Amino acid sequence: MPGNTIGKLFTLTTFGESHGKCIGGVIDGCPPQLELDIVKIQYELERRKPKDAYSTPRKEEDSIEFLSGIFEGKTTGTPIAFLIPNKNTREEDYSILKEIFRPSHADFAYEKKYGIRDYKGGGRASARETAARVAGGAIAKQILSQKGICITAYVSQIGDIGLNKKYVEIELSDIDSFPFYFPDKEKTILIQEYLHKCKEEGDTTGGIISCIIKNCPAGLGEPVFDKLQADLAKAMLSINAVKGFEYGSGFASAAMKGSFHNDLFNSDFSTQTNHSGGIQGGISNGQDIYFNVAFKPIASLAKPVEAINKNGDREKILIGGRHDVCPVPRAVPIVEAMAALVLADHLLRYEAIKSR
Repeated sequence: MPGNTIGKLFTLTTFGESHGKCIGGVIDGCPPQLELDIVKIQYELERRKPKDAYSTPRKEEDSIEFLSGIFEGKTTGTPIAFLIPNKNTREEDYSILKEIFRPSHADFAYEKKYGIRDYKGGGRASARETAARVAGGAIAKQILSQKGICITAYVSQIGDIGLNKKYVEIELSDIDSFPFYFPDKEKTILIQEYLHKCKEEGDTTGGIISCIIKNCPAGLGEPVFDKLQADLAKAMLSINAVKGFEYGSGFASAAMKGSFHNDLFNSDFSTQTNHSGGIQGGISNGQDIYFNVAFKPIASLAKPVEAINKNGDREKILIGGRHDVCPVPRAVPIVEAMAALVLADHLLRYEAIKSR
């Protein structure tokens, strides 16, 4: 199975299945003598954990163990390998799925591609794998913080309840203090009522995460196939349940005129507007990078659904396991981590060019 690695200079390869012994990763290309803050890495994993009645009841410690690449608290420049044990597995919940393909899951596609699949929680297709991404992204964040680059994501919509605020109107440093990472206390009440109704009905819902990258220097990204926005898009679309990505003015730009959409320069080379979302010609221009990521509803419902078995017969099943009502709140640190992995890789590529 190829495709388990992201990045070119700074790379993360993840491994492990949802209900296997562990998940983990190997980071290569991390610069030496980076003083790693393990507490911050563990904090990012804590942010991903279920926190409310609408998240999965599966409880994992997510205690990370580093196997290599660190000596006396500093990176050595060699591959950094880490493990995150799976301790709260319930394989029996998934025994019914051995002969059945669930609707809107990866079951059928996996079976057709490989002729074999781990049906316990979806194996590699499970969102459990994203814990390894968060760990890798936490290290990437520490590389970026040395340059003052800051990445903040927040929930801007759950179901049809939207924030209706621009990111410049939000105090980004306070995001973690809001329930569901949704920075509007009044609408949070509506969201809670909506999620409660979905849970009572055995249903699920989707939403949107917005992400802001501040203090990114001009010059990151390549002008053709490795455009910065293209790599960000690929990273975001690799996250479970993601169905859409837009940056800058996004799809709204289709209805604009060029005379309005153009970002005119100031004398200091900043721009008067930022419809470009901080990226022009595939390369960062020094302005804020901002984008939205759309998530579909979780496909695993807490009520009977129609599935199909390997003989092609339809049958009603109750999907076992423990699942979120909405994927969006727990995906906030995942979006940040994937953005950090992309930015760290492009930052090192940029610095490699500049050092010539």
